[in-house]
Amino acid sequence: MDRSKLKIIDRDMIKYIIVFFMFWGHIFAWLSIGDTPPDGLFADCPMWQRAFIELSLMTPPVMFFFIADGFKYTRSRKKYAIRLLIFAVITQIPFYLLWYRLYGWWQTNVIFTLFFGLLALCAWESSLKLWQRIALVALCTGATLAIKSEWMFFGVAVIFGLHVFREKPKARLIWYVSVWTVYNFISFIPLLKDGLTAIEIESTAVHVFDFLFAYFLMTVLYNGKKGRHPVFSKWFFYIFYPTHILLAVILKHILK
Repeated sequence: MDRSKLKIIDRDMIKYIIVFFMFWGHIFAWLSIGDTPPDGLFADCPMWQRAFIELSLMTPPVMFFFIADGFKYTRSRKKYAIRLLIFAVITQIPFYLLWYRLYGWWQTNVIFTLFFGLLALCAWESSLKLWQRIALVALCTGATLAIKSEWMFFGVAVIFGLHVFREKPKARLIWYVSVWTVYNFISFIPLLKDGLTAIEIESTAVHVFDFLFAYFLMTVLYNGKKGRHPVFSKWFFYIFYPTHILLAVILKHILK
C-alpha cells in the first residue's frame, strides 16, 4: 500500500485532536483527585470519564514529537526556546495552585520538559566536541529531574530519539518503544506490591495503546504540513495549556 495516501492530517489538526482529549481528560482527572492521591486510579469515575482520562495520555508523546519537528523547521531556535521558557513560567502559576496540596511546591509542568528537550537538541547539533555534546544533553536531562518536571528524562529521551533517528524509521520506532517500555515498567512496579486490580491492568493496557496510537498519528497520518492558520494555531496552543489548568483550578474551588 502507498503510505503517502495515509498522510491526510496536518500538524494543527493533530494538535486539535490531542487538545480535545487532553482538555476533557485533564478536567475529569483533576476534579476527581481533589487534594489527595487518587484511590484506584480514578476508580470512582464513570467509565466514559475514565476513558477520556486515559486517552489524554496521547498528549505527551505528540508534544514531544512536535518539539523534535519544530527544531528542524523553526526559523529561530533561540526564539523558540525563549517562548517555551516564558510559557513554562506562566503555566507554573496555575499548575502550582492546582497541585501544591498534593505535591508541594517542588514540582514543575511539562513545558519545562519541552524546553530542556529543545536545549538538548541544540546542544547535540552544536559544533562542540562529542563528549561536550553528550555532557550537555545529560545536563539537560538531569535538569528535568532536579526541578521534577512532568515526564522528566523520559520526555527528553523521546524528543532526542525522534530527532536523531528522524531518517531511520526502524531505529526511531525501536527507540520510542524502548523508552516507553521502560517508563511503563517503572510505573508498573509500585502496583505489584499490593496486587494488581482489573482497573490497573486495564489502565496499563490503555497507556500502551495511547503511546502507540500517538506514534501512528505522528509518523503515518501526519503529512508534514502546518495547517491553514499556522500563526493563530501556534499562539492558541501556547495560551490554551496554562488557561485550561487555570480553568481546572477555578472549577475545583467552585465545586469545593
